[in-house]
Amino acid sequence: MRLHINVDHVATVRQARQTDEPDPVRAAVLAELGGADGITVHLREDRRHIQDRDVHLLMQTARTGVNLEVASVSDVVGIACELRPMAVTIVPERREEITTEGGLALDGDSLRRTAEAVARLHASGLRTSLFITPERGTIDAAASLNVAAIELHTGEFAESFKCARTADGRGAMGHELSRLRRAASHARELGLDVHAGHGLTYENVAHVASIGEIEELNIGHSIVSRAVMIGMERAVREMKDIIRDARRAALHGE
Repeated sequence: MRLHINVDHVATVRQARQTDEPDPVRAAVLAELGGADGITVHLREDRRHIQDRDVHLLMQTARTGVNLEVASVSDVVGIACELRPMAVTIVPERREEITTEGGLALDGDSLRRTAEAVARLHASGLRTSLFITPERGTIDAAASLNVAAIELHTGEFAESFKCARTADGRGAMGHELSRLRRAASHARELGLDVHAGHGLTYENVAHVASIGEIEELNIGHSIVSRAVMIGMERAVREMKDIIRDARRAALHGE
C-alpha cells in the first residue's frame, strides 16, 4: 500500500503569519526521507494554504512524484495541465469550508463540470482520479468518465471511529467499514484503481489499510500534527509501520 503525504497544513501554519516558514516543500523532502511514496497538495481556488510557487517548487524537487488536488475550475486545471504532475485528483471545493467536507456529487452540473475537467486533463496526458463518497452510483459515474482511479472519502468512517467506545458507535463504525469495503470491491470490478483518504489517523488507519482493494492512502493532518512533536521523518515512518502491519495481518487473516 502506497502512502502519500499531504503537506497542505504545513503551509497553513506558514500562511497564518504570511511568512516563509515552515516550508511545505522542505516538509515534503523530509516526508520522502521518512518513506513517503508520494506528495499530495491541494491548490485551492482561494490559495488559503498551498501557493502556486509551492507547486512549481515541488515539481522540481519531489523525487517520488506529486499528486495535485484541484477543483474542476479553469485556472487550477490549467495549472495542472501546464505542470504535468504525476497525478491529478479532482475534489469538491467550497470557500466557506474549513477542509474538504465530502466527495464529488457526480450528478447534474457537477458531473458536467467534472467531465469537462477530466477531458482537459486527459488531453494533456495526465493520470486522473476523482475524490468521491463510497457509493455505488457515484463509483459508476466516475467509471463512465474513464478516469484511472478514485479516492474514497473516509471522513464518515473517521467520525464513526471517534464514537466506537459505545455499542451503537461500534455498530456505526462497522457499517462505515463495510461501506468502504463494498465500494472498493465494486470499483476494482470496474477496473478502477482505488485510493482512500480524509480524517485518517494513527489510531484509525489500520482498519482502512486492511482493505485489500485499496492500494493508496492520502494522509495529511494527522502526520503533520505528529511531526510538530517528533519530526516529519519519524512521523511518516510510524504511519508506514502501522499500515504495513495492518496489511500483513489482513493477508494472513489475523
